[in-house]
Amino acid sequence: MAGIYGICIDAINPSNDLCKSPVYQLAFRNLQRNSFRLGFEARRSYRPITILANSLQPQNSMAANLLVNTRPSKEVLEIWQKSDAVCFDVDSTVCLDEGIDELADFCGAGKAVAEWTKKAMSGSVPFEEALTARLSIFNPSLSQLNDFLDKRPPRISPGISGLIDKLKARNTDIYFISGGFRQMIKPVALQLGIPLENIFANQLLFGNSGEFCGFDTGEFTSKSGGKAVAVQHIRKVHGYKSLVMIGDGATDLEARRPGGADLFICYGGVQFRESVATKADWLIFDFEVLSSSLD
Repeated sequence: MAGIYGICIDAINPSNDLCKSPVYQLAFRNLQRNSFRLGFEARRSYRPITILANSLQPQNSMAANLLVNTRPSKEVLEIWQKSDAVCFDVDSTVCLDEGIDELADFCGAGKAVAEWTKKAMSGSVPFEEALTARLSIFNPSLSQLNDFLDKRPPRISPGISGLIDKLKARNTDIYFISGGFRQMIKPVALQLGIPLENIFANQLLFGNSGEFCGFDTGEFTSKSGGKAVAVQHIRKVHGYKSLVMIGDGATDLEARRPGGADLFICYGGVQFRESVATKADWLIFDFEVLSSSLD
């Protein structure tokens, strides 16, 4: 892997054509810019931020689509600026890391769990299957979870705090919708001033002795398509006229449907997934792009 000031591009022997492709160069420039902003903090608790080489093939049609996606249409910009509510994915969006991968790594099972995470985020396996498989690999106890939260506090993505503050100043409601766990998302919500009741996420379950007992299957996000159902629920309950979903994965893209999100904004600043980015209404690599569009 080639290091870039604490951030790396995970590409196996990329060809010269690949390195010259518009998509590769666009993603590289944005990740490189963000790396300066992360600075020593990224190096202190280094985790590779990856672009998959097989997602960056220099195909003219794909490159053109992605480059167009970085420039929002007038309609997309209008929906974004007038949104009543914005729903954020958490892992690799609000936060730099995938929470379950970090917890697994802390418990000594990082590599095996990360492979399942890739499958889940690409949409190649049902989410509930991937979640069950990942947790069964290491069965985290309550004491391990608490120790993890104490020693590895979540790392907030650059620019997200300013964007959320700007949205709140416009009386836009903010929600966190995640396939991750409430216990790990709560500190993030408290830090960013998001009401805890605005968290829609999974819940780890523990026994009387703190032993791992699974997760709450009654949560919207415990199943495939759960984020979309959560967004539809939020919209129905609150009667929002316009709602936007921001995230990086296939499960976030699913939220853009009738009765759900009007707009899906793909954030590629941590993880770049071609299958998601090409279908987004707007592709960004820096949250300041969204902040400045609200001025």
